[in-house]
Amino acid sequence: MNMKSFFPPELLATLLLAPALFAQTPIVIEKDYTPGAMPPIKINIAGLTGEAASALEFDLYVQGFLNVPADQAQYLIVGSNNPNVQGTVTDRITRQVRLTKAYSGGSLRRQTHAFADDIVLALTGVNGIAQTRIAFKVDTGSTSEIYVADYDGHNARAVTQDGSIVAAPTWVPRQLALAYTSYRLGNPDIFRHDLATGSRTPLARHPGLNTSVAFSPDGSRVAMILSKDGSPDVYVANADGSNARRLTNTKEDESSPCWSPDGQWICFAGKVGGIRGLYKVPAAGGAAQRVTTRGVSNPSEPDWSPDGNWIVFTAQMGGFEICVVPAEGGTATVLVSGEDPAWAPNSRTVIFAKRSGGSRRLSLLDVPTKQVKDAARISGSNSQPSWAR
Repeated sequence: MNMKSFFPPELLATLLLAPALFAQTPIVIEKDYTPGAMPPIKINIAGLTGEAASALEFDLYVQGFLNVPADQAQYLIVGSNNPNVQGTVTDRITRQVRLTKAYSGGSLRRQTHAFADDIVLALTGVNGIAQTRIAFKVDTGSTSEIYVADYDGHNARAVTQDGSIVAAPTWVPRQLALAYTSYRLGNPDIFRHDLATGSRTPLARHPGLNTSVAFSPDGSRVAMILSKDGSPDVYVANADGSNARRLTNTKEDESSPCWSPDGQWICFAGKVGGIRGLYKVPAAGGAAQRVTTRGVSNPSEPDWSPDGNWIVFTAQMGGFEICVVPAEGGTATVLVSGEDPAWAPNSRTVIFAKRSGGSRRLSLLDVPTKQVKDAARISGSNSQPSWAR
């Protein structure tokens, strides 16, 4: 079924032109931080008003900055937004001007996101994430649909309108496309969805469960969970779903595969003797290895950071907790209550779902500082986010 009519032309144009959507230039990543133990960079924002002021403060907060009184700030950000955004960033101590720029074209919000990204790059040497996008699932009772939005939840649009059940959306690397599980044909099958044309093609329609698809960083392969040969196991296949090969063979279920940035390993959640843990298996095949997560129990839903240093995951210990552990395993750090974590391209911001009043909403976490902000919300339960990289 062609879904083009469900994808407004103005959103399609935004997606096609979004400069940070596919990270076509290398992401500069800050690799040395201690999760949950770093102080924020203190800034003072002045001159901007209304939506521009609130959007800029949000963008910077979830990337490790904190807006404080001017006499306490390291950097002074002075700008205006009448009618377009412009601003200057000055080091209050050295009086050095670090950035001066004016913006035009697009909405005021988009100009503000561009300003935020320029500030982050000027002050940290790390590319900002304010112009990136996310996909996620919205449940409304007995049905659910896939949505895409700006990374902060604004400008959300439905990708599907099937009146069915969907799950586990993921972006195809460097392409304007998603893959996800849908029950639209009566079975949990995996589809690839081209956002430019609206066309959908089956990626995995084996008997039984087809879910949790994850593309390799170069987009040439997929990992997924299939139950066609018995219990749910990890499989790897070509990007179109062909030549599926079984990587695990257990009587207990595996779930949530994700790739190492070099494409050599697939991390997943599994069970041994009824006890859940994180494991990694060579993408080319071989024995699975345990990824230790000392200090927490029942780990699941892993996601490997783009810089290769960390694995974020959910631990169930009475409630659901977002945790990180070094990619080689070790002692885990508990960060915040929530589930469904996914890394941003900067390897420091995580989007996750948190339970609130019987439903879920998306929130953004800066891992080094543990600063959290809620994203804009679509009516219904919002969960299973995926960040475009």
